[in-house]
Parts: sequence; structure tokens; C-alpha cells
Amino acid sequence: MRRREPLGSVADRVARSGTPSAPAPATPLVKHCWVDGTHGRVAGLLLAWEQRGDGWWGRVVHPVATDADGWAVVVEWVPAALLEGV
Repeated sequence: MRRREPLGSVADRVARSGTPSAPAPATPLVKHCWVDGTHGRVAGLLLAWEQRGDGWWGRVVHPVATDADGWAVVVEWVPAALLEGV
């Protein structure tokens, strides 16, 4: 087995340099939910909450059926009354 360099590992040298490491970005809370919309109940991801004058709204990403027999993914604010499982 080889001996370590006298200066230590790269991690040791960085720690001794006094250069602070960049903080890890905060991960936003993402939660599964069900969205009741014009095309029925679909799975979604809740990204954020916002309180407005008419109540709570959730910012969600979810699929929406298109006219071309397919799906599109949208991000929109939805009234809390149309969200389940949150």
C-alpha cells in the first residue's frame, strides 16, 4: 500500500485552504397530488402554495389531454379545492 502524499488528500488541502465550499442549493418540497380538471382526475406534482384573497392555490405540474389525441404537460396555479392528497 502506498503512503499518502505529505500534503494530504485533495479534500484535506481544500479544507486547509480556507476557501468555503459553495452551499448546496435548497431543494424545494415537491409533493404528489391529484388534480381534478376538465379531463378527469390526473396525477400531478405540487410545487408551491400561495394564499390569495379567494383562498389557497397550488402551483402544480400535470398532464392535459390535447386535441391531437395526445398529452401536454402544463404548470399552472390551481385552486386548492381541485387538489387531493396534499
